[in-house]
Amino acid sequence: MTDIGRNVQDNLLPGELLLGVMGDPIAQSKSPLMHGAALQALGLSGAYVPLHITPDKLGEAVQAIRTLGFRGVNVTIPHKVAVMEYLDRLDASAVDVGAVNTIVNDKGILTGFNTDGIGYVRSLKAEAAPELSGTRILVIGAGGAARGIVSALLKEQPASVLIVNRNQDRAQQLADSFAGRGAVAGTGMDAVPSVIGGMDIVINTTSVGMYPHMEDMPIDPAWLHEGMIVSDLIYNPLHTRLLTESLKRGCRIHGGLGMFVYQGAYALEYWTGMEAPADIMRQTIVDCLGVTPGK
Repeated sequence: MTDIGRNVQDNLLPGELLLGVMGDPIAQSKSPLMHGAALQALGLSGAYVPLHITPDKLGEAVQAIRTLGFRGVNVTIPHKVAVMEYLDRLDASAVDVGAVNTIVNDKGILTGFNTDGIGYVRSLKAEAAPELSGTRILVIGAGGAARGIVSALLKEQPASVLIVNRNQDRAQQLADSFAGRGAVAGTGMDAVPSVIGGMDIVINTTSVGMYPHMEDMPIDPAWLHEGMIVSDLIYNPLHTRLLTESLKRGCRIHGGLGMFVYQGAYALEYWTGMEAPADIMRQTIVDCLGVTPGK
């Protein structure tokens, strides 16, 4: 990170924004492309750079945000939970979720936010499920992304949320962390075949099926039933194999492009105080991936 940040910083003029995204892996991220287009559309000078940070270097990387003068960074897999201990402050959105995907640097004071959940629900309601109240939802995965999604979903008053994960204990722990906020439970993946028939919405929050492993699927699509909504947080590819197989079975599908755009737009607004050009951000990703997104 240090070398990348310094090289970018050397080419920045005083007052220009230095932004980035940290993760492991990070080469596949389209955030630099999307935010670069957004900065240009807003008439802002600066750079948004990918930062490959391994877990053992996370603390050093956070300190480098201060040292190098980053205005802010996005945080992605696998650092969304672990990064919290290195920050000075946590916004209510991060505390509520228990994970951070956006860091804002105010003169060396680092504050963590979470825009994943609100970005996802905004996209889901706009593109697939305008009314979430009373729905039965199956969430696949129990990581940082799932935390944000479940937290935001519970505010929509669904009938129930069931979290399934390969590690049943992690699913149960995540469900327990939302105790008192709604009907939330956790279980292992082996329960999926017996419960999925009663679900209205299935949401994949894992990276299974993401480029370049696009043939992988988190569940057997034979378990899906006609009329349910199948949602995948992955945006590259725009339509994962899970979604294409779901469509064949009469499901309504919802990809991760909208969430990706909206969570990035909220983050950009935290950093700049300006309204993010969401339409331009979306079109930039569509053009990059070369596929027309469907609903």
